[in-house]
Amino acid sequence: MTFLDSILISVFGLGIVFAVLIALSGIIGIQSKLINIFTSKKNTLPEKQEIPATEVTVPAEEDNVITAGNLRLYNVDEKTAALIMAIVCDESGIPLSELIFKSIKALD
Repeated sequence: MTFLDSILISVFGLGIVFAVLIALSGIIGIQSKLINIFTSKKNTLPEKQEIPATEVTVPAEEDNVITAGNLRLYNVDEKTAALIMAIVCDESGIPLSELIFKSIKALD
């Protein structure tokens, strides 16, 4: 087998691979269009129906009072405790007003 023969076989092999890939791409495109046609017929929405409005009662502000509670610090100064609470709020994504810290204890 000469060098020219090996190059021709390589080009022919690559051509077959690309032809199969193009054919697969076409088949997938046709399948997706067929699936969209069949699913669009099933997903047609009926006419809009009026939903009656319901009355919502809002509780008085006295019920929404949030108390801070008591925080016990064990071998931790207030500055470090504030830093720990800020880090917990930031990492968890929960606002400080929704978290309740009961105690902060330093580990030795």
